[in-house]
Amino acid sequence: MQGVNENRVFIEKDVLERFLRYVIIDTTADEASKKCPSSQGQKELACLLEKELRELGLSDVQCDLSGYVYGTLKASDGVKSPAITFCAHMDTSPSEPGKDIRPRLHENYQGGEITYPDDPDLKLTPDDSPALEDYKGDTTITASGKTLLGADDKAGSAEIMTALACFHIDKELLHPELRIVFTPDEEIGRGTDRINIKRLGKFGYTVDGSRAGEIEDECFDAWKVEFIFNGVNVHPGFAKGKMLNAAEIAARFISQIPEY
Repeated sequence: MQGVNENRVFIEKDVLERFLRYVIIDTTADEASKKCPSSQGQKELACLLEKELRELGLSDVQCDLSGYVYGTLKASDGVKSPAITFCAHMDTSPSEPGKDIRPRLHENYQGGEITYPDDPDLKLTPDDSPALEDYKGDTTITASGKTLLGADDKAGSAEIMTALACFHIDKELLHPELRIVFTPDEEIGRGTDRINIKRLGKFGYTVDGSRAGEIEDECFDAWKVEFIFNGVNVHPGFAKGKMLNAAEIAARFISQIPEY
């Protein structure tokens, strides 16, 4: 990896190959399952990532019984900075099918709407997704129309692995110790339930975002809240001005929540 152009060519080729390899594995999270990971496909991807981490020379590589994958890239000689964690999740959302994904590459995308062969009524347009305008001239990837693509978060997994590949090939790219972790079941709220905190660095980045170059330095960290609305039950003959419907109380509360 000598110059900027050579680096770009390698990165684009490597990250694309990894991404396409990962998305064809069905890793749909299963809310009904009590297992961790909740689906067998996540275990399959975990084993693949474990293998690839070993091939890239990482140490302490492990896929544990809960499907979490860990690895450590030792710091470059002379680099004393604290260890940094890079994290991505392996599962995909259960809200759309994640089996038999057929990725479609739209090379040299020039703007305009993108159609889907498996669903002629489905379209992706810059009006719906303004970020498309930022990627004219690039290769845009979509699914075929009947499934999700799985970019959330297999794009993040591919990016982390390609970064490690760059460090593996070019020893002049200096870096601190890097702690890598791939987690299961993030989409159903269980991503960190069984994570081994001792395997993480002092600082960390979750590679699970939106546009290139965008960094979020804080997040809303609640999972769920439970409300109980109690009505007042009164005999109908004496109910006027006294009986309260719990559903109506709940509706009033919900109507006061800001839309955004």
